[in-house]
Amino acid sequence: MQRYRQACLRAPSQTEESGGRAQRMPQTQRAYYELRRRILDNEMPPNAQYLEQELADALGMSRTPVREALIRLSDERLVEIRPRHGARILPVSVDDMREIYEMMTELEAFAVRKLAERGLSRSELRQLEQVLADMDEALARDDLMGWARHDETFHALLVDLAGNSRLSQVVATFRDQAHRARMQTLRLRPKPVDSNRDHAAVVEAIRQRDPETAAATHRQHRQKAGAQLLMLLARCGSEGL
Repeated sequence: MQRYRQACLRAPSQTEESGGRAQRMPQTQRAYYELRRRILDNEMPPNAQYLEQELADALGMSRTPVREALIRLSDERLVEIRPRHGARILPVSVDDMREIYEMMTELEAFAVRKLAERGLSRSELRQLEQVLADMDEALARDDLMGWARHDETFHALLVDLAGNSRLSQVVATFRDQAHRARMQTLRLRPKPVDSNRDHAAVVEAIRQRDPETAAATHRQHRQKAGAQLLMLLARCGSEGL
């Protein structure tokens, strides 16, 4: 269960590592994971510009691994490399989010269908029910950040339980890309009580081994959430917050 609670966490930062594991990680990899985490968690805000040396100093390393990390982040459309000017953090694009949610919705619905066709073990059902309870408890405490973490755990768990590792990897990439926009708009949306009901309905349809209802319910849930996210992004500026 623990690994699903970390579903939306990329590799941990140096300060989050224990036993010096971050120090043993190759510097290029460490720079990539840490910069990516900061971008996705909005610690490095959209349109902010950073010099290579500035980032190297912040991470306590030379410029070379930072430069290599920025190239990877550029390939993921998270930064724009500007020669002699370092890198600019790219904003969240409404068009990008639309495409991401379209893909994520259909791929997750496929996973949910497969899971309902196969059926859940008692252990798997308990895992899903625990995450549902975690989301309810977070909302009862008005802990939106906690709810968002459990929500991402829930969606990751649904896909992973379908048993297709390649599907899990692809969906995780889309989920990471959507994470930044979700965090930016989290406190702009109504309290997500309806989302919790949708999640419970999806789990019940899977438990009943009803693939049509499970997939349709999940698809409607993601489409509704995606439409709300796109509306909030557009309201705050079509190129992000």
